Amino acid sequence: MNGGRDDGAKTAARDAILDRIRASHGRGPADEVTAARLASRISGHRRGTVPKRVARDEAALLALFVEQAEALSATVARVASPNDVPGAVADYLARENLPARLRAAPSPVVRDLDWDSRPALEVSYGASDGNDEVGLTGAFAAVAETGTLILVSGAERPTTLNFLPDTHIVVLHRDQVVGPYEAVWDRLRDAGAMPRTVNFVSGPSRTADIEQTILLGAHGPRRLHIVLVDAPGSSEARGSAEAGDDDGE
Repeated sequence: MNGGRDDGAKTAARDAILDRIRASHGRGPADEVTAARLASRISGHRRGTVPKRVARDEAALLALFVEQAEALSATVARVASPNDVPGAVADYLARENLPARLRAAPSPVVRDLDWDSRPALEVSYGASDGNDEVGLTGAFAAVAETGTLILVSGAERPTTLNFLPDTHIVVLHRDQVVGPYEAVWDRLRDAGAMPRTVNFVSGPSRTADIEQTILLGAHGPRRLHIVLVDAPGSSEARGSAEAGDDDGE
């Protein structure tokens, strides 16, 4: 399908919906002054409340992220460089008595790791069909404020890997960790076109609907393990939101 024509159809449909909403409130199109005011508000990206606890240097932000993530039942392993990631993954799988088999995102952040250093690991790439026990992805960013991972969709970042495997392992570089949520949206806007999906993941999936008892793995992974690389990532590792609607699901 022609991308421009498709975008035009989406815009026309959106405008028709907004016109109906305005008509239901007895309002016509916005006048020039109102339209300019609205455009200024949207483009201004006004900040929300930023907690004081994120006003700290990089090392303290990393420590806060780890503290917050672990408080949400995630586990974190810190390694010195990307070369150490395969070993950290293998050690985690062995410790948890999990199979040495991974379904991984076909992103360079994951593909370019030295998997040959751990020949016992079986790594395949692509979206999950629901039969994979362990999924491995990179992160777009992480928020120290709440210990939250930011995961974006794209052809090289299948969203199914975030939710279908029972265990989710995420590779995160230190310069991907920001203080407040507002900084994440800045990075997303700077990266270009918004991805189809932006997922905020805080710990493994959980629910307390039944007798107020926490149950892990209710709607997604039962385990969330983060491999935090203490070296800065490449430009791709820092996060490049992928344009288009192909999220690799």
